[in-house]
Amino acid sequence: MIKKSILTRRDFVRGTACGAAGIALGLRSTPEIIRDLSTSPSRVVLVRDSEAMDEEGNFNGPVIARMLDDAVTTLFGIEDPAACWKEIVRPDDVLGIKTNVLNYFPTPKEVEQAIKNRVMEVGIAEENISIRDRGLLRDRIFTGATALINARPLRTHHWSGIGGCIKNYIMFHNRPSDWHEDSCADLGGLWKMPVCAGKTRLNVLVVLRPMFYGIGPHHYDPQYIWQYKGLLVSTDPVSVDALGVKLLEEKRKVFFDRPPRGGTSTKHVRLAETRHGIGVADLGKIDLVKIGWMEDVLI
Repeated sequence: MIKKSILTRRDFVRGTACGAAGIALGLRSTPEIIRDLSTSPSRVVLVRDSEAMDEEGNFNGPVIARMLDDAVTTLFGIEDPAACWKEIVRPDDVLGIKTNVLNYFPTPKEVEQAIKNRVMEVGIAEENISIRDRGLLRDRIFTGATALINARPLRTHHWSGIGGCIKNYIMFHNRPSDWHEDSCADLGGLWKMPVCAGKTRLNVLVVLRPMFYGIGPHHYDPQYIWQYKGLLVSTDPVSVDALGVKLLEEKRKVFFDRPPRGGTSTKHVRLAETRHGIGVADLGKIDLVKIGWMEDVLI
C-alpha cells in the first residue's frame, strides 16, 4: 500500500505551515533527500488543480507554474518558491531540461516555461540552459551539463509499457533502439551513463492529460486521454514512474467494464530498483504527498 499524506492548499500557505508540515512529514533538505534515496522511503508530491486546463484541453500557464511551485516547496519543505529553487539549482549550473516531443503528446510548453523561468530567477544564464528531447549528444549544454531536470508526459508505450521519467533518458544513448529488448527491461541502466549519472535534480511526470491505453508503436486515440490535471514531482524517477503505472492501471479499471488483459510489461520500473538501484519502485515504500484538487484522484 502506498504511504499517503494529504495537505490542503490552506494548510500549505497558512503562516509557517510548510515548516510545520516539513517537521511532521519528515521533509529533508535537497542533498539529504538525494543521499538517502536508497535507504529511505521515497517522497513524491502529487499536485492537481481543476483549472490547469480548460474544457478544450488548453493549458493554463500561470496555474501550472503555481502547481510546480507548490509541488517543489512541499517536496523540499521550503516555504518560499524562489528560495526552494535555489536549493534545486545553482547560478553557475549548466542545465539541460530534458523534455519530450512526441506528436500529440509533447511536454507542454507551459511546463517547460515554468521551469525555465524559475531557474533563470536563480541566476542561471539563458545561454547555459537547453530545453530539448532529441539530439542531446550534439548539444553542448547537455553534454557538458552539471544539472538536469527531467519533464515528460505520462502515457502507455508499445515497448516499455509506459513512457515515463526513466525512459525519457533513452535519448542520452546514441542508439536508443538498443534499449528495447525484453520490454525495455534495463532502461534503468541509462541513468548510470556518465553523461547523466548523478546530475538529475528534479523529475516532473506530467499527468495533466495522460494516455491510459493504446496498442501499437504509434498509437494515439483521444478517447483514451483524460484530463487528470496533475503533476507528479520527485527527486526519484523510479517512484514517480511506479505511481504513473498505478495511475494508468486504476484509470483502466474505471474506464473499461472488463480491463483489457495483456499489454506490454512495465518491468523496467521494478528492475530500475532491484537491478539498477536508481530509486524506489515498491509502492509500500513510497511516501506520496497529495495537495490540491482531490476529485477522482485514483491513487
